[in-house]
Amino acid sequence: MTGSRASLRTLALPFVLCSAAVAHAQAPVPAKTPDEILLKDFRPVSLHKVPVTTVTKARYPVIDMHAHSRYAKTPEEVDLWVKAMDAVGIQKSVLLTGAHGAEFDRQVELYSRYPDRFELWCGFDYTGHDQPGFGPAAVAELDRCFRKGARGVGEEGDKGLGMGFGRVKGLHFDDARMAPLLDRCGELGIPVSVHVADPIWMYQKMNETNDGMMNAVEWRLDDKPGIVDHAGMIDVLERAVRRHPRTTFVAVHFANLDYDLARLGQLFDRLPNLYADISARYAETAVIPRFAAQFITRYQDRLVYGTDMGRDPEMYRLTFRILETLDEHFYAPRFDYHWSYSGFGLDETVLKKLYQSNALQVARQAAANARPAAAR
Repeated sequence: MTGSRASLRTLALPFVLCSAAVAHAQAPVPAKTPDEILLKDFRPVSLHKVPVTTVTKARYPVIDMHAHSRYAKTPEEVDLWVKAMDAVGIQKSVLLTGAHGAEFDRQVELYSRYPDRFELWCGFDYTGHDQPGFGPAAVAELDRCFRKGARGVGEEGDKGLGMGFGRVKGLHFDDARMAPLLDRCGELGIPVSVHVADPIWMYQKMNETNDGMMNAVEWRLDDKPGIVDHAGMIDVLERAVRRHPRTTFVAVHFANLDYDLARLGQLFDRLPNLYADISARYAETAVIPRFAAQFITRYQDRLVYGTDMGRDPEMYRLTFRILETLDEHFYAPRFDYHWSYSGFGLDETVLKKLYQSNALQVARQAAANARPAAAR
């Protein structure tokens, strides 16, 4: 079948790798016994004969609210990225550069050939955060980046050790030193992308009870002394968003509440200036497809599409398959879990909001709170 969606049945075909150019056959690698197979090497293959839906292009034009400028280093790579976006239906990518100063300026120049395809967000400058008088210079640099073209701030991250993903020790989103920067974003009418905590499995003991250990052990946080735990970081997020009601926040990765979506719903109910992107948490939610689909449908006005996984066309298509289809029990090695996944089968109204209109609403809501003189 042709077109963007085609159903087919998968067949398991044995294959043999050989090479006539090899003069001497290498000794075969002995098969491992079950007791010798390591968890990190576990790569299950589904034997279920079920429909497989190929989604080559998103059903509606997409704004990717979570990409990074580091995915392209040269003008040629930017060109290739645009071609990939065209192929899969990505209308615009929001680049969370996290940069300021000369580095932000360099990235603005790199992407300047495609002003309608890429939107750059800057980062906060934490220089002197531990010195008296921190604040005015950082706000001034934020203003400068805004004049240079920044249309948001992020991705600003704290997994429990401090801002800058732990580089700025002990400074969290709800710290009084952050208030001038977060308030200024509200005055400028630009949203803030915030990364709080990490998936819950990273904070759990790395033992036989941790069903996400295959991925979690690489990013483990359970062994970091002095870290604010997962629940504590969600409290930090809530306090920060509540204290800055004129600032629009986008919590990345479902606010890392992919394991407890009801808790995220409570935050949405209490905090009208909070949104969340769904980036890089497809694996964590595709294992609970019915509940995840119900949650996304209920909070369809507060969630935005994002990837945070590079610029490969097949990556985008995998996210579309999860969001758009009802495929069952398939594996995605790029997610690095041993879990199998199933699609959400979201309806057209929800998809339109998730793919584009909610991203536009984030910008409108942020702009509506701006002070008229702030952008001068």
